[in-house]
Amino acid sequence: MFQSVLNALFSCSHRRTTFPLTPGRRDAALAVAGSARTYVVCLDCGKEFAYDWAAMRVGEPVTPRLPTTVAQPMFR
Repeated sequence: MFQSVLNALFSCSHRRTTFPLTPGRRDAALAVAGSARTYVVCLDCGKEFAYDWAAMRVGEPVTPRLPTTVAQPMFR
């Protein structure tokens, strides 16, 4: 509870965002299903949020994407 009060007082308000972005076809083919939707990014903290074109509103935070590259083990 104390943490939520601190977040409400001192966290980012996400008021400055980018124009809504939708990944292109090439990116959509590589993306995980469901992550190729329209989103906006907060210019202050870098957090991504879903964007609803019908309501023209910022939605819920987008879950972090999985890394596209996987480290290969080193064999000696």
